[in-house]
Amino acid sequence: MDTNAFLARQPIADARHQLVAYELRFVDPNGIGDDASVGITLIDDVLCDLGAEWPLKAKLAFTNMDGASLLGDVATLLPAEKTVYEILEPMHFSPELVARIQSLKQLGYRFAFKDFVAEAEFEAILPLANYIKTDGKAMLLPESKDLLRKLKKNPSTKLIAENINTPELFRLCKELGFDYFQGYYFTKPATASTSKPLNPTQTTVVELMDKVRAGEDIRKLEELFKRDVALTFKLLRYINSAGFGLNVEVQSIRHAVSILGLQPLYRWLSLLLATASTNPTAPALTRTAISRGRFCELLASYHMGREEQDNLFITGVFSLLDAMMEAPMETILDRVIIPEPVAEALLGRKGPYGPILALVEASEMGDATQITRQAENLILSPQQVNTAHLQSLAWVEQLGIDG
Repeated sequence: MDTNAFLARQPIADARHQLVAYELRFVDPNGIGDDASVGITLIDDVLCDLGAEWPLKAKLAFTNMDGASLLGDVATLLPAEKTVYEILEPMHFSPELVARIQSLKQLGYRFAFKDFVAEAEFEAILPLANYIKTDGKAMLLPESKDLLRKLKKNPSTKLIAENINTPELFRLCKELGFDYFQGYYFTKPATASTSKPLNPTQTTVVELMDKVRAGEDIRKLEELFKRDVALTFKLLRYINSAGFGLNVEVQSIRHAVSILGLQPLYRWLSLLLATASTNPTAPALTRTAISRGRFCELLASYHMGREEQDNLFITGVFSLLDAMMEAPMETILDRVIIPEPVAEALLGRKGPYGPILALVEASEMGDATQITRQAENLILSPQQVNTAHLQSLAWVEQLGIDG
C-alpha cells in the first residue's frame, strides 16, 4: 500500500521494567484518516516483508481499532495470539458489535479499552476488555480512587497506566496496583547531572573498547575478558545468536576476533556496555538502545558502506548511554574512545550520522513532521523506514537479550 505514513511505537512494560508489548501506530503530517483499517493494513504489509513468523516473538502488538474496522475483514489480518485491538473512543456498542468482539476473542484476539468509565454503556461491556488503559497523570487527581475502583471491577482485566514519563509517576501507579505501564520513561529516563562510578563490568568493557580501537594484540584482549567470565559468555551468546547469522559456532574470543575482525568486535562491545547497566529501567532501556542501534544501521545500509553502518550501530546504542550509565553524555565520551562522527551525532545530532539518529528518535516519539523531514533529507521512503523500524525490533528478540 502506497502511503506517506510512518510507523511509530511506544513500549509497554511491567512493574519490573520488562517489555511485554509495543503500541504500534502510523503517523503522517498530512493525516491518513481516522480509519483504523489503514494502520492495520500497513502493519500487515510491513510484517509480510519480514516473513511468516511473528517478528516480535513473545511481545504483543497493541494497535488502534474503530467500530467500522472491527466489523470488517481487516480485523483478522494480524495474528490473533499476538494482537491487542485498542478501542480509543467511546462508541455505541450495538449487539452486532458486541457479538463481533466476542467472536474475535474466541479466535484469540484481545482488547484494550480506554477509561471511558463514566458511560453506563461502557460499564456493561467492561468484561469484554482484557486491558483497561488510563492516563497515569489522572492518578494525581483527588478523584483517582473512584476511578481506580471502577477500573478494577473485573479482576481478570489488567490495568495499563499511560503517559508514564517520570520515575515519580511510575512509582505512584505501581503503588496503586497497575499491572503495566506505557510511556517515555522507559526509553529516556532522566539523566543524572553528576557522574556515577562505572560498575566493574562497565569498567572492563570500556577498557576493552579502548584496546580494540588502539589495535592491541588479541592476547591483551583475552586477558581482560578472563577477568569477567560472564562477559565472555554474554559476548559469545550474542555472536552465536540468530541475529548475527553466522554459519559456524564461535567458541572463544580469539575465534571471534579471527572471524569478525576488530571493528565488528568493537560494535559488539558497545552492545555489552549497554547491557551492563544497573539502572532500574535497564531491561526496557537496553532493548530500546539496541533496537535504536540496529535501526540506525539498517537505515544506513540504503546509502552507506559497511564501516559507516557499524559506526551508526554504535551511535544508536550509545545514544542512551547517559540514561543507562546515569551520567552526562560529555562525561561518558571522555571515558570511551569513539570515532569523531559518532561523537558529533551523540552530542548535537550533527555530522554525517546526526540526521539518521534524529530520524530514529523521531520515530520513537511519533513526531510525524520530523520523521518526514529527516526521511526526505536522507532520501528514504516510508516503506524503507517502516521496514527497518520493525526489523530492528525483531532483531533484538533474536539476540536473547535478558529482560
